[in-house]
Parts: sequence; C-alpha cells; structure tokens
Amino acid sequence: MRHRVAGKKLSRTKEQRLALRRGLITDLFRYGHLQTTEAKIEAIRGEAEKMITSAKRAVASGDSLKAVNARRLAARTLTDPDVVKKLFDEIAPKYAERPGGYTRVYKLGRRLGDAAPIAMLELIEE
Repeated sequence: MRHRVAGKKLSRTKEQRLALRRGLITDLFRYGHLQTTEAKIEAIRGEAEKMITSAKRAVASGDSLKAVNARRLAARTLTDPDVVKKLFDEIAPKYAERPGGYTRVYKLGRRLGDAAPIAMLELIEE
C-alpha cells in the first residue's frame, strides 16, 4: 500500500531523481516549454507552479526579507542563477493577477523507440 507516500520514483535513485527534477524545472523556466515523458511532467508540474506562486507573492509583497528568502528557496532548486533572476523579474510579474494554473500540458502521442507517452509542458502566455 502507498498510503501517504508522495512523489514518483521514476526508476531512479534519490540523487538521480533530485538532479533530474532540478534540471527539468530549470529548463522549463529557461525556455518556457519542455517536452518529455508524461510521468516526468507529472512529477515536476506541481513543484514548478509552487515556485511561481512563491516568487509572485515575494514580488507583490514588497518586503525585501521575503524576497531574499524566496530567491534563496528558488536557488536551492534551480541550477542557474540567471534562471532565478528570470523567474523573479519576468515570469512572476507576468502572472501577478492570475490565481493559479500557470502551466499547460499537451499530450503528443508515443515515442517511436519505446512507445513511452510523450507530452509537452509549457508556461501559459497571457
């Protein structure tokens, strides 16, 4: 039974899973979209949306201590300082009036090599 067990293992060790999630979320914010398997998208979508929400709240509050703390928490996950800057300066203000739902998933079919279900995750444009 998987009662109260959160997250997906993705057939990887803890360190590999953490590195994969960090890389995928960083690339989502860097490029605005991401094409990978549906299981990986399900694993990162919630975390990416929570990061946008925390960045949005930090920017809207105007409190410098909250902003610094939110940037540190984002930098803990994102692997590139330029992407952290982009998240707080470009992405978060864009969704200032939106109550949630910052990403969209398109199912693209199956991959030719192993028939894995492929999907695209993108940030919603206003």
